[in-house]
This record gives sequence, structure tokens and C-alpha cells, in this order.
Amino acid sequence: MLKRKISDQLMEWKERKNKPALLIKGARQVGKTFIVREFGKANYKNFIEINFEKQPSLRKAFEGDLDARTVILNLSAMGLGPFEEGGTLIFFDEIQSCPQARTAIKFLVEDGRFDYIESGSLLGINYKEVSSYPVGSEEQLNMYPLDFEEFLWAKGMTPDVIDELRKAYSEVRQVNPFLHEQMMKAYREYLVVGGMPSVVRAFVENDDLSETMRVQKNILISYRDDISKYAGKDKILVKKMFDMIPEQLNKKNKRFILADLEKGATAKKYENASMWLTEAGIAYNCFNAVAMEPDLTFNEKQNLYKLYMLDTGLLCAHGKQRIQPFLLSGDIEVNEGGITENAVAAAMAKKDIPLHYYNKKGRSELDFLFVEDGGLSIIEVKSGKDHKRHASLDRAPEDAQSGLNRRIVLSRYNVERGADGIIYYPLYMAMFL
Repeated sequence: MLKRKISDQLMEWKERKNKPALLIKGARQVGKTFIVREFGKANYKNFIEINFEKQPSLRKAFEGDLDARTVILNLSAMGLGPFEEGGTLIFFDEIQSCPQARTAIKFLVEDGRFDYIESGSLLGINYKEVSSYPVGSEEQLNMYPLDFEEFLWAKGMTPDVIDELRKAYSEVRQVNPFLHEQMMKAYREYLVVGGMPSVVRAFVENDDLSETMRVQKNILISYRDDISKYAGKDKILVKKMFDMIPEQLNKKNKRFILADLEKGATAKKYENASMWLTEAGIAYNCFNAVAMEPDLTFNEKQNLYKLYMLDTGLLCAHGKQRIQPFLLSGDIEVNEGGITENAVAAAMAKKDIPLHYYNKKGRSELDFLFVEDGGLSIIEVKSGKDHKRHASLDRAPEDAQSGLNRRIVLSRYNVERGADGIIYYPLYMAMFL
């Protein structure tokens, strides 16, 4: 079984008294159902799983009164149980398919007899169907594909190795050269394989790239099927955007240009399509920040953005060119560095760090801005051998509205602190941001 960091968060939630229901959000096939099922069976006397897509008849339990007694009685009459007070976890899976169950959560939690976990992949898409949200009775937790550290666990990496890397990151000192080379090799594998659990499992168990890519293609097909099923009148536009992501990231500046989709395309026309992809967790928006100051959200320009895939393995499989052999052999510059930049964006998203970039036409272009310790930090991603050429990063202190925290370059090279204060980290250390 793949070890996931979210397991510790689930245990912390379980140990709390008077806790709310836990809503786990994330794209399809990131492992939500599996991890909750394993957690429930291992930590509760009774685990009751209700999948509203697999068992649509169970939605009838929520068609009448939504008080806890009525709902539990209805579920029991449908053959579910036993419902034992203090020792039962009830798992509502694919809850977006039963909006009334989401509304009922407030009354079920207030009842206090059982613990509840909800899960869904398209919750942001179906929000209009929920008549009343369980405000105060629900806590949300995002789940993503495996990060690089979890990928290393899957490959059998021991904790002491990762601890050594973490120390090198925090102390800004070089990693043992041999270890650094091994980590870069593993990182290139991660770029190709990605972090979708079924894909990682196929790679680790079979060490077969063709089987790995087959699983990735099946996931991409399922995402396209979801678009057809759930995107309604916007499904053609959503598919256009989804299919264009690899090509847009193949450009030098990576910004998503709507005119490349069709002549006369406007931000207003494609606004819902872009939102659909991000709400479904399939893609991440990285908005342009018009000023270099800590309040990035206030200064973002939402009609200018980059669109990253949730997973680099899926990005590689989604593109028209077979770039996997190039990446594995060390050519991470392929695709204009779009794969490595996407990997850093995904690493930041997994830390729930909002994504922003900076572009001052004719003067500066910076890959990522983010806030840490109350100040603004900058990341430049360098896939090539010229990692110390960064004119925009050098000028950043002049453009900043207030003092900068850290200026970071992520590249293929070892840790180094430059005389100008810029910190150079290897790409794999994005997992420690």
C-alpha cells in the first residue's frame, strides 16, 4: 500500500472531540476513496461506505426529512450498518451526486453519535445544487497526487535519506554529490511517472514504462469523459482548453493564449471553461500579479494566467510528442522547460500555496511569487545549464514594493548560496517549500 501524508491528518482529525465532518476534495483518481476506506477499516469498529454514483438508489434516504434520526433510519432500512455509537465512521463518497446528503451533514454532525467523512471530485462544479451548506459542521481537506517525497517512499527510500535532504535545504548547504545525482535521477522518473497512485503503483511494481503510460492514458480518457458528462453546454470549450495545455506550456513564456484556441476567442467566452478545469482539480491557475508586494491576491489579474496540469506524468502523456525518453536521459530542457515548471507549480499547489507569476513587459518575468513569513519570496525555475543567468531575478529588489524574503533558483544543480543572496536549490527540493 502506498504511504500517504494525508493519513496523519486523518488520525489527527479522528482524535479531536466534537469534531466536524471532514470533506476531502480532489481530482478523480488521486486516491481519496482508497485512503478513507483503509483508514476507516483500520481505526473504527464499523465502517460504512456509501458511494452515491455506484449506488444511486441510496440517494432516496435523503429525499425526505433530513434530521439525523430519519436519515440513519432510512440507511439502516436499506441494509446498511450496524450503526454503533462512538465506534462508527460513515463515509459519503462522490457526495456531489447527492446534494441533499451534503445539506444533511449539519444535522448528522449535531446528532454527535457517529463520525463522518465526505469525498467528491466535482464539488465545485455542482455547488448550485446544494440547498444549504453545513457551515460550521464541515472541515475541508484537499488531496493531491503523490508529491516527490511520497514517490520516494513508494520507491523504498529510507527516512534518513530524506531527513538529510531536508537538513541541507534548511541549512543551505550542499548535498553529497552522489546522493544529489541519485535524487536527480529519481526526480526525472517522477517527472515522467507523476504522482497518480495507480500510475505510481504500476511503475513501482512492474518497472515498465509502457504499462505506466497505459494507465496514464486511461486516466486522461476518464477526465475527458467527465468533461462530456458534467461540463454541460461548455463541454466543447473545456475540451479545447484541456487539450491545449501541453502546447501552451511548450511556449517560452507559458502564458495561456486564448487566441490559439480559435480566432476571436475572449476571456469572457472561456471563463467558465477555465473555471471548470480548476474546480475539477484537473488544472491549476497561476495568475499574473501586477505588483510585487505580499498581498498577491489583491494584485492579481485574472484574465492573464498560466494553466498547469495537476500532474507532470499526465502532462507528459497528454502531449503529442513522446518526451519521456528525453526526460529520463537527463534532457529536462525539453518542452521549453514546461515540464519542470509544471512540476514546481504542482509542488506548490500540494502545499496549498496560491500560484502567481510576475510579468512587467519589456523588463521582468518571474515564474512564481509566494508569501512566506509575512514577506514576498520569488522562485525562478531553470531547466537548462545557464541557471545563474537571471536578469529579472537580479532586478527584483528594484521592482518590489517592500523588502523581499527569499530569491530562489530551482535547477538541476546542487545547493548553493550566491554572493548576491540568491539561493540555488535542486529541483527536487521544491518538496520542502
